[in-house]
Amino acid sequence: MDEVVKIVNDIKAGNIKPIYFLMGEEPYYIDKLSNYIEETILTEEEKGFNQSVLYGRDVSIEDIVSTAKRYPMMAERQVVIVKEAQELSRTIDKIERYAENPMSTTVLVFCYKYKTLDKRKKVTKVLAKNGLVYESKKLYENQVGDWIKRVLAGKKYAIEPKASAMLVEFLGTDLSRINNELEKLKIILPIGSTITAHHIEENIGFSKDFNVFELRKAIGERNQLKAYTIAENFAQNPKENPLVMTTGLVFSFFIQLLKYHGLKDKNPKNVASVLGVNPYFLKDYDVAVKNYPMKKVSQIIGSLRVIDVKSKGVGANALSNGDLLKEMLFQIFK
Repeated sequence: MDEVVKIVNDIKAGNIKPIYFLMGEEPYYIDKLSNYIEETILTEEEKGFNQSVLYGRDVSIEDIVSTAKRYPMMAERQVVIVKEAQELSRTIDKIERYAENPMSTTVLVFCYKYKTLDKRKKVTKVLAKNGLVYESKKLYENQVGDWIKRVLAGKKYAIEPKASAMLVEFLGTDLSRINNELEKLKIILPIGSTITAHHIEENIGFSKDFNVFELRKAIGERNQLKAYTIAENFAQNPKENPLVMTTGLVFSFFIQLLKYHGLKDKNPKNVASVLGVNPYFLKDYDVAVKNYPMKKVSQIIGSLRVIDVKSKGVGANALSNGDLLKEMLFQIFK
């Protein structure tokens, strides 16, 4: 994120590179940077003749170079943006020749999503020397909560830890999807608001009572009544609560408990880092570790492997999702 801010600030200061090669597994920042360049470098009057948006599936490297070598009309520079540039991965090395001597009056932007160039190759080194190569890396799950806080703080909003955890739980590490949901909330909540679990439930559609997050908490507390109640709700709403996802997340919970048991350094900061969880929720893991000794955790993990296979239709003997969920809980609580 700091690197993105620096790139934006450099553009604002007039330090504009002739080539921006934006690549990596996380498309969010690639889109942010390319959109910023598309919206700000040229005035609205200049864009008509001097801004081109190309798509990798429709053009060749030769087409891109030909466009990049044009001179701007009644403007200081032209902007050429190549979206879906990853479609050109087989021939991308051909851009090396242009990158060795790029047009100073062209800003050429590649949006190379979900892939990266080999940093050892000459083409990458030339692009970095005469332009800018930015790699947008996927965040780990335990980093997304802090990212949410920073993004919201920049817009003068805050968020409760539980609400943040719910977003990560259901949307994973997809920053674009998370940002879209946050944008929806910012429309209805005044600046300065704190986003709560209730806001998430009411406006995004996640139930604060019936979700995998609450199921794992109930399991950790050995609260059988609550766990079976949630499982019954899941069985009645299978589209919203896919069995494979439920068993997978419960399985990962017990893997985390196994790691917790094996830790020598049980300092909260170290535990949170190793488990990949928000420190705010460590109390839930502390409770679960006491309720499930290491030997029991190992047995449960073995049982969950069998349930996971059955959830995928192997040897399930036509058991319903509800029956498989009950079997999962029976194996955990027995």
